[in-house]
Amino acid sequence: MNLTVRIQCLMISMLSHAALSQTTGNRTVSVALPVVTLLDIEPPGNFALNFTAPTEAGVAVTAPAANTTKWINYTSAIAPGGLTRRVTASINQTIPGVNITLQAAAASGAGGGTLGTSSGLVTLSTTAVNIITGIGGAFTGNGANNGHRLTIGITVNTYANLSARTNTPIIITYTITE
Repeated sequence: MNLTVRIQCLMISMLSHAALSQTTGNRTVSVALPVVTLLDIEPPGNFALNFTAPTEAGVAVTAPAANTTKWINYTSAIAPGGLTRRVTASINQTIPGVNITLQAAAASGAGGGTLGTSSGLVTLSTTAVNIITGIGGAFTGNGANNGHRLTIGITVNTYANLSARTNTPIIITYTITE
């Protein structure tokens, strides 16, 4: 009986020692995250902003409704201690008597991170102007309904400077930069 108790105690001792023993190991893992700066406008394609001629003498031309079909999508991974990014916009030419305006809405959709802040309504010219600032490490999601919805409009600024035009191409250039 005494021998049986000793064997049982020895077995319990061996089992508890095996259950409580631990070993550790380690391996070095190399992680690389590149600096990323990507931007696109969704959906692709052009659109028209056409004034409507009046049908009654003495009435001004009617400005078209603003276009709200375009979205800015971006991905940004900044360098350690790096500056935040901004998106600028400019046009290739101005039209005398006309303002082309743009406003980026607050970011929405499937993105995350430090998304940028809209600069509000701006008038575009051949000199780049900030439309979104304060972009950190972020992504907006891809496609329409992700990122910043753009509202692009056209208004008369000086009626005396207007002259008739047909299909004048205006190219809006968007740039993401530090």
